[in-house]
Amino acid sequence: MKLIVEKLVTELNHQAIVQDISFYVNEGEFVGVIGPNGSGKSTLLKTLYRVLKPAEGAVMLDDEAITSYQHKEFAKKVAVVGQESSVPFDFSVLDLVLMGRNPHKRLLDQETKVDHDIAIDALKHVGLEGYEQRSFATLSGGEKQRVIIARAIAQEPSFFILDEPTNHLDIHHQLHILDVLQRSNMTVLTALHDLNLAASYCDRIIVMQDGRLVANGSPKETLTKQLLEEVFQVEATIWTHPLTQKVQVMYVSPGMKQGIFDHQLKSWLQS
Repeated sequence: MKLIVEKLVTELNHQAIVQDISFYVNEGEFVGVIGPNGSGKSTLLKTLYRVLKPAEGAVMLDDEAITSYQHKEFAKKVAVVGQESSVPFDFSVLDLVLMGRNPHKRLLDQETKVDHDIAIDALKHVGLEGYEQRSFATLSGGEKQRVIIARAIAQEPSFFILDEPTNHLDIHHQLHILDVLQRSNMTVLTALHDLNLAASYCDRIIVMQDGRLVANGSPKETLTKQLLEEVFQVEATIWTHPLTQKVQVMYVSPGMKQGIFDHQLKSWLQS
């Protein structure tokens, strides 16, 4: 399933938050969206999964405009995990994950054994086997996030759109969830804050700044010292991990630099 975005503009309160963005996501690709806070990442994704309407431009999914899909047909193809995991009513974990099966059912259809098996398997994928009867409201933030991801997996989509899916997760579960997504062989477009996770898992990275796309390429092409200074206002050392051969980022804060300078000065004065 291929996504094509052409000259997309999205406005909020008559202000362009996403400005003239064009890119594509090929079938089976794992593409990350990065950028500082307020760069327009969430607004872009909300436009792609039809919460917001574009002011200009086109979004095509398998050569059809996303606006042409009926809600249920779109949900069969695209699963969404947003930043907010709030649920207005309390449900058991299993009931919430079973909601992911709704696009595949007619009105008033009951859940089948196949639906239950798919939901149980989705919970196993996110490491929540045995949580089926737990109340969603009693879970930790990280557990809730994993339930929401399990619900998306239970949809059996062809395309995942995720906005900061590793929020609230400890590092073990961050890696586990991204491993699950990567092994799924589905097309993935996800916003990520952690640049090293983006570098480790993404085939390509889209970089946003002030609502515009400023870079689009492999992690090696996009995560450069110059780009990090210009877009994120941080100084960093870029290196290649000896085991994974993936680009990795080591940050140097002004305080760290000052500490190193003070230590060197003290050693010089004492010599």
